[in-house]
Amino acid sequence: MTNFILYLGWIGLVFFNSLYSLLTLRVYFTDLPRYIIHLGYNAIFIVVLTITFSGMVISLELSKEAVRYGVADMVGGGVAVAMAREFGPMLTAIVLIGRSGSSIAAEIATMKITDQIDALRSMGINIYDYLISPRLLSMILTQPFITIFSIISGTIGGGIMANWYANISYSIYFDSINRFLDFSDIFGGIIKSIVFSVVIVIISVVEAINCPRNSAGVGIAVTQAVMKSIILIFILNFILSYILFAN
Repeated sequence: MTNFILYLGWIGLVFFNSLYSLLTLRVYFTDLPRYIIHLGYNAIFIVVLTITFSGMVISLELSKEAVRYGVADMVGGGVAVAMAREFGPMLTAIVLIGRSGSSIAAEIATMKITDQIDALRSMGINIYDYLISPRLLSMILTQPFITIFSIISGTIGGGIMANWYANISYSIYFDSINRFLDFSDIFGGIIKSIVFSVVIVIISVVEAINCPRNSAGVGIAVTQAVMKSIILIFILNFILSYILFAN
């Protein structure tokens, strides 16, 4: 119990210090473009590829049942709503945990083990302004756009599968999307993506800062960051879905 409370304290410390750094504009903005490309832009291809096939799988199952019960004109809406509300933001976050979150944990853990963080502090550099806030801001800026790309790609992949597998025409598929998909669905998915981006960065940083100072420290930090981030994403996804979509 003590360790859990201490861990929550670390999360709060990193989160509020990073938030203060962002709100007071003390972030080292010179590094922001590099982090946007490294943590966000370079992840677009793998995210789109993953979510496209996820959309195809969802459409495959929906199309099979829809044709059986004579409601083929609902497949497009079902895929689009599922992608916008749940699968787009959640699967995007999981892919980014494996790609970007692990990178953050590895980089900062390596800096801790090699005493680079202590060197920065000795030079009077605030590590939240220099190391953490630029990464946090880059994820907050890029993850919503990546999520939108993933929603679109998953929905298009679903349309291709519905047409190929169940002979559902593209006009019927996209007309169903117009009838069922609401802007609030997409907006809710974007809200989720912002929350998930904060979780990925904060958990990765906390694990990196608390990693052991030995050769296994980096591996431990990355493993713990990925594992705990995924668990927290699933929990928060349920909570946010209940808040945003239950009514």
